[in-house]
Amino acid sequence: MRLLFLVISLVLTLCWAPEAWSQNEIDTSTPIQIEADRMETSQEEGAVLFSGNVQANQGNLIINADEMTVLYTKSAQPKPDSSAETAADLTQKIDKIVAQGNIKIVQGNWVAAGDTMDFNADDRIVILAGNAKAWQDKNMVSGEKIILYLDEGKSVVERSSREGERVKAFIYPSSQE
Repeated sequence: MRLLFLVISLVLTLCWAPEAWSQNEIDTSTPIQIEADRMETSQEEGAVLFSGNVQANQGNLIINADEMTVLYTKSAQPKPDSSAETAADLTQKIDKIVAQGNIKIVQGNWVAAGDTMDFNADDRIVILAGNAKAWQDKNMVSGEKIILYLDEGKSVVERSSREGERVKAFIYPSSQE
């Protein structure tokens, strides 16, 4: 569920027009489906690794990556009428999601891409890095890194340290009839 919230927030934060927020809403009650060539879990490390043509989707939201790792912690949620903790009393809290290789996030006419994606759940910060780009229709912004501060509703696009590289934005005014 937090993965879905991450991606929805990422896409919505990149919006240029306020009316687009309502057009791209996802029904969070629909199931999340993740497909990959391989899934590996490590309870000791608190990690689930999906690799090989990873595709996660919910409704019209799609995330593609070569590899996606979900890092989590377990926390006990004791039942009010029981002092003993059982396996059913454990819940998982997502700490971080890391995706690598050919990241592409699509929702309707919104697309974001980059080489890596990091999501820190506690700070609610998304970092899309490595030739990061975001589009809505023909409008596009690009840089080496796009940092999204989800709770603050702001984003920062940073340039590469390579000489001559700069942040770029192409914004097409809407036609008025």
